[in-house]
Amino acid sequence: MARVAMAMSGGVDSSVAAALLKEQGHEVIGLHMKLYHGPENESRQKSCCSLDEAIDARSACHRLDIPFYVLDYQKEFRETVIDYFINEYSNGQTPNPCVMCNKKIKSDLLLKKVDELDCEFLATGHYARVYNNPENGRPQLARPQDLRKDQTYFLHGIPADELPRLMFPLAEIIKPEVRKIAGKLNLSAAKKPDSQEICFVPKDYRTFLKQEMKTAPVPGEFISLSGDVLGEHAGLPFYTIGQRRGLGLSDTTPYYVVKIDKDKNRIVLGKEDDLYSPAIQVSGVNWVSIQAPEKPIRVSAKLRYAHHGAAATVFPEPGNQVRVEFDSPERSVTPGQAAVFYQDDILLGGGRIENSP
Repeated sequence: MARVAMAMSGGVDSSVAAALLKEQGHEVIGLHMKLYHGPENESRQKSCCSLDEAIDARSACHRLDIPFYVLDYQKEFRETVIDYFINEYSNGQTPNPCVMCNKKIKSDLLLKKVDELDCEFLATGHYARVYNNPENGRPQLARPQDLRKDQTYFLHGIPADELPRLMFPLAEIIKPEVRKIAGKLNLSAAKKPDSQEICFVPKDYRTFLKQEMKTAPVPGEFISLSGDVLGEHAGLPFYTIGQRRGLGLSDTTPYYVVKIDKDKNRIVLGKEDDLYSPAIQVSGVNWVSIQAPEKPIRVSAKLRYAHHGAAATVFPEPGNQVRVEFDSPERSVTPGQAAVFYQDDILLGGGRIENSP
């Protein structure tokens, strides 16, 4: 059996994951990351960053009789996740803070702490799986048993050489069973709601940006695809591709945000048909489960967490970039989000969506 560091968020998933590891005979050490507690350490449900979560994580470790440590990563979280979130919106992009957090905080920083504690593995409560390819013995990142809770999209940035050190104890379990196990163990998180996607944004992200941005967003022009001025926008950070509501404009058919032009501080509006893209450019691609391909490959491309996945061909390009051509044009492709590539249940890799060519 191994010595395993378990990332304890305070939620039901990580609590049960820790219990399963201990039941299997592993030596488990609970690690809770103090990331962001908001104004005056506010108490918020559905947030993995709230003070309540730290208390629940400690309670779970006490219940399971495993050591518990708190790691203060507030400075690093501010610099690598929150500042990134604000800067991306300021530049007319739509960020994905959960991807950045898993890559920079939960992978990079946490694995260094795992080494310091002489642990062989880092375990998390993510719904994902490490699959060892029988043909070449290579570890691959794969979807879990519970496809409705699949979180592999957020994990695509994990370096391939770190994958063998990761454990996902919930890989073979569906969420209702996780809650049942938590109930049997009398864990305080048994009936706790799932955490929200952006843990440090309590309500509307626009309100958060107004509070956090050092300089106020500058209003600019709404223009049509032909260049006609249609009205005035409130500032680039408050809009995203595909947005329909809150534009303050009316026509016989709705307007949508189809492009954000940072250089000219303009937002281009179009109709629904204008939202579709036949291809995209993706930068900073991390190939977590395979070697970087040298020839075009067929994939299912997932363009956001809730996306169904689109049949596409990935064309490798220099500079760790790829061009993705869809079999059918895709709606509301959003620069700043992640494009993640799958073949069946295996997550091959993924990167950052740039402006559509």
